[in-house]
Amino acid sequence: MLDALAGVRDLGRLQEIASVFVRHGFGDLVRRSGIAGALERAGRLLHRDPGEARRDMTPPRRLRSALQELGPTFVKLGQVLGTRVDLLPPDWIAELGLLQNAVPALPWEAIRPQLVEDLGMDPEQAFARVETVPVAAASLAQAHRAWLHDSTAVILKVRRPGIVGVVEADLRLMARLADMIESQLPDLRRYRPVEVVRQFRDSLRRELDFAAECRNAERIAANFSADAGVVIPRVHWQWTCERLNVQDFIDGIPAGDLAAVDAAGLDRTALARAGTGIVLEMLLEDGLFHADPHPGNLFFLRDGRIAIIDFGMVGHLGDRRRLEIARLLHGMVVQDAEAVADILLHWSIGGEVDEERLESDTATLVDRYRGVPLKDLRMGTMLSDAAGLLRAHGLVLPPDLALVIKAFLTLEGFGRQLDPDFDMATEARPWLERVMLRRYAPSVLAKRGRRGLAGMLEFGAELPRDLRRLLRAARGGRLGARIDIPTLDAFGDRIDRAASRLTMGVITAALIIGSSIVMNSVGGGARNQWLMALGVAGFVGAAALGVWIVYSIWKGAHRR
Repeated sequence: MLDALAGVRDLGRLQEIASVFVRHGFGDLVRRSGIAGALERAGRLLHRDPGEARRDMTPPRRLRSALQELGPTFVKLGQVLGTRVDLLPPDWIAELGLLQNAVPALPWEAIRPQLVEDLGMDPEQAFARVETVPVAAASLAQAHRAWLHDSTAVILKVRRPGIVGVVEADLRLMARLADMIESQLPDLRRYRPVEVVRQFRDSLRRELDFAAECRNAERIAANFSADAGVVIPRVHWQWTCERLNVQDFIDGIPAGDLAAVDAAGLDRTALARAGTGIVLEMLLEDGLFHADPHPGNLFFLRDGRIAIIDFGMVGHLGDRRRLEIARLLHGMVVQDAEAVADILLHWSIGGEVDEERLESDTATLVDRYRGVPLKDLRMGTMLSDAAGLLRAHGLVLPPDLALVIKAFLTLEGFGRQLDPDFDMATEARPWLERVMLRRYAPSVLAKRGRRGLAGMLEFGAELPRDLRRLLRAARGGRLGARIDIPTLDAFGDRIDRAASRLTMGVITAALIIGSSIVMNSVGGGARNQWLMALGVAGFVGAAALGVWIVYSIWKGAHRR
C-alpha cells in the first residue's frame, strides 16, 4: 500500500509534509486521508505536537504557516489556491494572499557555475559589470543587476540551481496525496484536488522555463506596441535560455510605494486609470493577460509611463470567454439577473445543479446592488460574490476564469490604493460594452456566417456516405445500441458480492451440519479415526469461511 503512496526516495519528504500539517493543527486531515497509517506501517513516526502558539491561530493562518514552512513548491501552491475564489471563502483567500516568495539569497559562488554553463563564458566576459549581491531573491530564482558592454543596464534572473529536482519530487507527492484525499475524503472531493494539482503542476513547470516567460513578455509587448505609455522590458535573447532571463533593467517606482509616487509628483488618479486600462485591454481585447498584476510587478516611470515585469504566469482567453466575462459583468452592473444566472450555469463544473435555486439566489445577489450608484459599485467584490454563489452550490469555475476574477480583485485594490475615489465600474463599462457590441459587428457576423455555411456544406457532403455506412451496418446485423448506466453497474456488483457471501454462508452451514453428523455417528474405534479427522477438518474449514465472510462484510462497509 505504501508503494502506491510514495516511492522510497520520497518517503522522508512525505513524513516531513505530514508532520508539518500535524504540527499546524491539521492532524485530523492527515489521519482521515490514510497518510498517517501508511507512514506508521512503514516504521515512520509523526511529530504530533501542534504547539501552543499555533493553537491560537485561525485555520487560514495555520495553513499559510504550514505552506510557508514546506518550501517553494507549497508556497506556489498556496498562491494558486489564493486565486480560487470559487473554492475558498474570502478569509482564506486573504490569508493565502500574504504568502511570500522571499527567501535568503544564494551566494554568488553557488550560482556562478550555472551561469558560466548557460552563458558559455564567464559572466565577467559576457557583461561589462555584474553585481554579485542580488537585488531580489525568491523561491525559484534570484535577480542580479548587470550592464552590457554598450552600458545598457539589465537584470539577470537566474533560476536556483537544483530547484527543478526539489519541485518535481514535491509535485509527485502532491499528485499522490491528491489521489488519496479524493478517494478517502468524499467531503473534500468537490474541491477537485486531483484537477487542482494537475493544473498547478502545468503552471509551475511553465514558470520554471524562463525562455517561455520571455516569449510571453514579447507577445504582450507586441500587443501594446502602439501605446507609448506602456513599457515591457526588452529581452536580450543572446543570453536568455531556460534557466536564465536577461531583460532591460526598469528604473522606476514600485507601484506600492505611494510616498515615492507623491515625491515624484505623479498624478495618482491618472496612474490608476492608466493601469486599469492596461489590464482591461489585456483581459478584454487581447485575450493574453498578466495573471499576477500585483503592485510588485508594476513600476511607475518618472515621465508617467507604466512598466510591467514578470510574465511567468499569464492567462489566455478566447473570444467566447471574453464575451461571457463581459456579459456577466455588464449583467451585474445593470442588474440583469437572468443574464448572470445563464453565464454562471454555463461556467459551472462539478456536481448536479439545482438550476431553479441557483437562479433564485442569483436574483437575490443582483438585487443587492440595485439602486447603488455606479461609482459605489465594487466590481471585484461583485465577481467574488458570484464565485461565492457557485461555491455555495458545490460548483467550481474553470481555472482561467478563477485567474480573471483574481486579476479584477487585485486591479480594483490597486486602483483604490492609488485613488480612494477610484471608480472601477465606470472605467470598465465602455470596455464591456465594446466587447459585447463587437459580436454583432458586420465583419464578425460575416465571419460567423462563413464558418456556419462551411460547416453546413461539409455536413451535407458527408451525409450520403454516413447514411450508406448506417444502412450497410443495419443490413449486416451490426447495428446496435449500447446503454451504459454506471449506477446499475455498481448495483450489479453489490448484488454479485451479496450472492457470493450468501453462497459461502450456505457452504459454511453445510460443513458445520455435515461435520456434526459425521462426528456423532462415528464410534471410538481406531479404524474410524480418519472419519473423525474429516469431521474436525470440516469444522476448521467452516470456521475459516466464517472469518472470511465477516471480514468481507466489514471491508464492504468501510468501502462505502
